[in-house]
Amino acid sequence: MTRVSDMRICLVTAFPPSHQRINEYGLHLARTAQMRGARVIVLGDEYEPGEHELDEFTVRRCWRFNSILNPLRILRAVREMRPDVVWFNLVYSTFGDNPLAAFLGLCTPLLLRRSGFRTHVTLHHMLDAVELRHADIRFPGLYKKAGWLATRALLKADKVSVLLEQYRKRLFETYGATNVNVRRHGILGDLASPPDFSLRGDDFRVLVFGKFGRYKRLELVLRAWPQVRQAIPNAKLVIAGEDHPNRPGYMGHVAEQCRHDSTVEFLSYIPEDCLAEVFRRSHAVVLPYSSSGGPSGVAHLAAQYGLPLIGPDIPDLVQLVREEGLAIDYYRTEDSHDLADAIIELARDPHRARQMSEQNYNAILSMSMPRIVGQYLSDFREYLARPQPALNSPTELPTPELKEKAAA
Repeated sequence: MTRVSDMRICLVTAFPPSHQRINEYGLHLARTAQMRGARVIVLGDEYEPGEHELDEFTVRRCWRFNSILNPLRILRAVREMRPDVVWFNLVYSTFGDNPLAAFLGLCTPLLLRRSGFRTHVTLHHMLDAVELRHADIRFPGLYKKAGWLATRALLKADKVSVLLEQYRKRLFETYGATNVNVRRHGILGDLASPPDFSLRGDDFRVLVFGKFGRYKRLELVLRAWPQVRQAIPNAKLVIAGEDHPNRPGYMGHVAEQCRHDSTVEFLSYIPEDCLAEVFRRSHAVVLPYSSSGGPSGVAHLAAQYGLPLIGPDIPDLVQLVREEGLAIDYYRTEDSHDLADAIIELARDPHRARQMSEQNYNAILSMSMPRIVGQYLSDFREYLARPQPALNSPTELPTPELKEKAAA
């Protein structure tokens, strides 16, 4: 069986200093795989000049957001590198917000497998769980159909890893997929940090963090904030992050509207080495999602630093909390008064807030990135030890016998 130290992996992902979606997750996958001895070559996206590559990685910038040539460019790079495994870190919009570029990019794992390479896909969400009305899609029916075809293409990889059990079940029931497993999102780092309550101070600091303007928006929190401020005079709202790549200028516009409110603080993009300070000084994290977009990376960050969560009762988040044992207070989706009530109730009950902090910290201890990546590397070793199978025939709908097997 191939040793990890002998394994060459091409990781296809958005990668810092690019700011495209799940770039930070790609960074931690690459860093942890290298720490465990694998030889990782990052096949990353091109980005605006002016920022330097991270020295610890071998990075080849071989694809461009919204380019229809990405499959051929990635194939050319992989042929030169001759890796043991090509590992894709994907959401459906990884390769573009142009529908054609996005669709063709998602066909790349199929192209590489037909070219004789082992392929593994980490898929962060499911398109049919996303409400397209939040994405300004003109022809949602056509978009859904293209997403269905793209999903079938992705399932032609040697194996697909999803982040929620319900995704695995949906891929089996809808597509007949039997090459799917569940790998947890994990925390973005080696170890979680025990909550230090002495750092949180007297003000009740509510943190909202992420990339804003599409599925995660600030209007709901800001509508709720006057009600919170009236009930909790020492409440502070900290909004940290940046625009969603498809919504340039969004945060600047919202910050301008709040410029006279001293209880609202806007922070720009937070570098990796400054995240700990921002989270450790907060009392709770609000997740202002308008619809399901996959397991929340911010929820895992909050748990990593032992913070209570406040979030909407959307299916993906409810499922994540149930599967991983996180502590959260829900509010009715898009109901600003219910969100305000949830914040106020938590601020008035510091004992329960502390219990939620400790529960989230304890829940996340089993989901360190070394453990998660170790599971991936075990997968790679296992199927590298077997002959390369023929490409699957077109997926059929599952028989009752297969359903029973998958359920088991």
